Amino acid sequence: MQTVGIVLHPLRDSAEAVTAILDWANARGAQVLGIGDEIGRLRCAAQPVPAQELGRRSDLIVSLGGDGTMLRAMRLADGGQAPVLGVNLGKLGFLAEVDVPDLPDALGAIDQRRYTVEPRLAVDADVHGETVSAFNDIAVVRVPGHGRAAISLRVGDRPFVSYGADAVVVATPTGSTAYSFSAGGPIVSPSVEALLVTPAAPHSAFNRGLVLSVHDALALDVLPASGRLAVEVDGRVSGYVEPGASVVMRARPAAAHVVRLGRTTFYERAQRKLRLVGSAEVEAPPAGPRHGRATPP
Repeated sequence: MQTVGIVLHPLRDSAEAVTAILDWANARGAQVLGIGDEIGRLRCAAQPVPAQELGRRSDLIVSLGGDGTMLRAMRLADGGQAPVLGVNLGKLGFLAEVDVPDLPDALGAIDQRRYTVEPRLAVDADVHGETVSAFNDIAVVRVPGHGRAAISLRVGDRPFVSYGADAVVVATPTGSTAYSFSAGGPIVSPSVEALLVTPAAPHSAFNRGLVLSVHDALALDVLPASGRLAVEVDGRVSGYVEPGASVVMRARPAAAHVVRLGRTTFYERAQRKLRLVGSAEVEAPPAGPRHGRATPP
């Protein structure tokens, strides 16, 4: 790794982690890049560059923050070769790979090539002639005071099903544990290539979510009965659509890559972050491997 880019949370204290990265880079003669207005407040030795250059010039991008910072780093890495290492600051980050105390060891493992890279799917949408991209989800959401979201889902250029809801969420597997999960959608491993369609607070006859192939053409048509809707891209409003409009979407596999060190699995992270427990009415199985079917007494 000759050039390392760092992406910082706007508020959390990242000085310890930045120092660890600078020390590691100095020992190897590597260059550290940072977005100008982010590293300026730390007065650190990283070279300031515009955000649009950081992904293009970096061999590795280190995200210092939470899931929002990680998603921003993945967008900067979009289309490039640099994988993203997520370092959690503060609360448990679902997408982060390590905590700050583990960062020096993680950088050492990267030096020794003891890591893998995991591809992450993006979903692109056309909104008023502009393409927007998300690594979590794109949602069309009712605007308070403007009525419900009435949406016809079009698959393969044919109407498939209609939803009446507060929102309709189109999520990647990465985003399956975010808005889609809150709306009742399934947890999906990031190794699966699919798009999830989940209605939030549905109040129509059909209220089930869908799992679609990444090869399916997908569009959300805003029906005449709908109110004005906001288009949220990874939780941020990107624009608004009115009845009669269509939001055309397409999946883009391997748009970015994240570093995995093999210390935890996706399912362990999901269990911890979401505090998953079984039903109180069902006894949990004992830990360890299971061999064959139990024999009744």
